[in-house]
Amino acid sequence: MTSEQRITPCLWFNFNGEEAVAHYCAIFKDAKIEKIARYGPNQPGPEGAVMTILFSLEGQRFLALNGGPQFPFTAAVSLIVNCDNQAELDDYWERLSAGGAKGRCGWLTDKFGVSWQVVPRALPELLTNSDAEQANRVMNAVLTMDKLDIPAIRRAASPN
Repeated sequence: MTSEQRITPCLWFNFNGEEAVAHYCAIFKDAKIEKIARYGPNQPGPEGAVMTILFSLEGQRFLALNGGPQFPFTAAVSLIVNCDNQAELDDYWERLSAGGAKGRCGWLTDKFGVSWQVVPRALPELLTNSDAEQANRVMNAVLTMDKLDIPAIRRAASPN
């Protein structure tokens, strides 16, 4: 990355951050591990074990912290993956949900407990369109879906 990212999300893992980061790096094409810090003597983790991993997915930096079981993930915070087409959406949906749980309206929880929204890139525009009837039709279609179906969403957006 050429410039320093101002805000970096920190993901608190139950000492499985290395496994999670490897999993995410295998899913996203543009992914890399940037820095690893290890616990030293008299610190809250085992000496020499990974404490943090700075990594990036598609140019977005994250910090994985192996902090223990005190703070589990909830759906109150989710990561959004914007997809350009149905094949891309299907791939992310399957790979991110493997070992986790598939939810409604494009939401899923991965095997580490992290919530994701796998959505068409055009969805926010369709939902905020000045045509309130179109936005309502799109929202009603999305509410019937688990994995989002881009052709069905486009059909709902059209007045015919």
